Amino acid sequence: MNGIINIGLRSLQANQSALQVIGNNIANVNTPNYSRQSAVLSSAGTQFSGSGFYGKGVDVVAVQRHHSEYLTQQAALSASVSAGDTRRLEQLKQLEDIFQGGAAGLGSAINDMMNAFSDAASAPTDLAARSVVLTRIDETSARFRAATSRMDDLQRGVMAELNDATRTVNRLAVQNGKINTDIARAVGTGQEPNDLLDQRDRMIAELSDLVQTRVIGASDGTVSVFIAGSQPLVLGGQIHEFGLARDLYGDPAKIKLTMDVNGAITPIEEATLGGGKIAGLLRFQNSDLADAGNLLGRLALAIGTVVNDQHHLGLDLDGNAGGDLIQLPPIPGGLPASGNTGTASLQVAVQTAPSSGASLLTTSNYQVSFTGATAGNIIRLSDGQVTAFTGLPASVDGLQISLGGGTAAAGDNFLLTPFSQAAKSIQTAFAAPRALALSNPISALAASTNTGTLVVDGLTTRSLPAPAAVTLSFTSATTYTRSDTGATVYTYAAGQAIEYDTTPPATTGWALTLKGSPKAADTVLVGANAVVQPNADPRLNGGNARSLLNLRDATLFDGSVLSDGYAGVLSQVGVMVQGATTAADVSSAIAANVEQDRSAVSGVNLDEEAARMLQYQQAYQASAKMLQMAQGMFDALMQNLVR
Repeated sequence: MNGIINIGLRSLQANQSALQVIGNNIANVNTPNYSRQSAVLSSAGTQFSGSGFYGKGVDVVAVQRHHSEYLTQQAALSASVSAGDTRRLEQLKQLEDIFQGGAAGLGSAINDMMNAFSDAASAPTDLAARSVVLTRIDETSARFRAATSRMDDLQRGVMAELNDATRTVNRLAVQNGKINTDIARAVGTGQEPNDLLDQRDRMIAELSDLVQTRVIGASDGTVSVFIAGSQPLVLGGQIHEFGLARDLYGDPAKIKLTMDVNGAITPIEEATLGGGKIAGLLRFQNSDLADAGNLLGRLALAIGTVVNDQHHLGLDLDGNAGGDLIQLPPIPGGLPASGNTGTASLQVAVQTAPSSGASLLTTSNYQVSFTGATAGNIIRLSDGQVTAFTGLPASVDGLQISLGGGTAAAGDNFLLTPFSQAAKSIQTAFAAPRALALSNPISALAASTNTGTLVVDGLTTRSLPAPAAVTLSFTSATTYTRSDTGATVYTYAAGQAIEYDTTPPATTGWALTLKGSPKAADTVLVGANAVVQPNADPRLNGGNARSLLNLRDATLFDGSVLSDGYAGVLSQVGVMVQGATTAADVSSAIAANVEQDRSAVSGVNLDEEAARMLQYQQAYQASAKMLQMAQGMFDALMQNLVR
């Protein structure tokens, strides 16, 4: 009788425990990172009697956690990569909104600015037409500044998010260390603390969402969490603080992660981070946003430089030589590395000799590394191309780098960010329409006695002061001589520019384009307005306005013309977004598949739990029936004894 009651009690308790575990599973079906549990039942053993061994029922020996460490780590890894790609894509879409197309875009404003010179060329003394030119330059400058301001706002938002993310990482690391301690204490009881293990996995998943982690377990149940490959964030119960810092050069556009390991601040290379929102934000901040800023800065610097260079070659309504038409901020000097031992400083400007470097500008930053006091290498950071120099000033990609003062030491390094400020404060240099230098200081005139069909098609001033007047004397329909070079014979082709400077690249004097067919003895006189003046007033000449207008078709951006410069910017930003979209789609699909595999092992299936609940419910009811039967047998026995 006693054996039946004990077996019934054990069975009742075991099935009740199993139902409790199933109920807990059902309750946590929507709990993130919850691992399904099951009661592990085992025979309570047997008791020997003369007729054999009799079982003593069932015991609950453990509550098992259905969990795959491998799948859990793979799920955290793939989710981390997906989080980084997705966050970067979200930021890039905000960046793409800054670079708008259509009438509201910067490209439309640039084209309107250049086209405004057309009316001014037709009526160079019309103050209204001149005012339109200045208004268009104001509008273009305002759109440059607005785009830069929005990018600065975007950068500030990224920095705020990075600061919040690093604080969250440190908070989760502290909590993980505490849970490690609790788990180690609980493991000493001989049973696994399933809920604590799930809680730790959930925290590691939250960590992985921010920064990719690698987890290594210990025999006492604790885990160590590493980031960036080998940087220890959590070692058992010990925590190393995560932080942010400026890079080696203090560049405000760049940020680095650091790790405080026992008081030593160790920088973490961005390339080692792998995934996580922090990695995505850093890539956007340090690469995408910086590249977009360089694209915008080069656009402003190149256009401002060529427009100013051409404006310098004209005369205003008062006969004065033109100055800057577009006011550009100064190009920042070189940022010295924190470990420099020399006293040198570097200055950067757009190259002016042997010709303007505006058309050679790239969108890259540069590193200047000194191997001695006057020698070193200039490294283009976009592709690693190295240009050696033996002294300063030195030129690279249209930029001139010169020593601002002091003396360099071997091993000194400088970072050049020539385009970072170019669009921030761009504006019109003056407000007076009369100051627009739209007149060409040089004129060309075909002699009235010519018998051919020669006409002046275009004349561009290359330098001031204007050189002495030159007479072109045609000896046939295809040859001519010049008064400044004697008997030397030159070949004429209609529409092909005739350069004053016969040694390429032509940088001085003028460039003349004629059309039509000359005859022998035809002449063309080219020289300063004071010498060659078909009109009584040189201010009626709008030649420099036409030269400014012709800049629309000047090759300026990687082989593209000025008017297509903004289209190139849109294209490159679009390529960034397209690449990020593809990466985010792929990593999200991989993360979903791996999570599905993990859930197949650890997740709660309600249909399965319902079936198991019915199974243990029936077993519980049968156990209760067994006790009821034992009670009836006991009562019958007692009644017989009383009789």
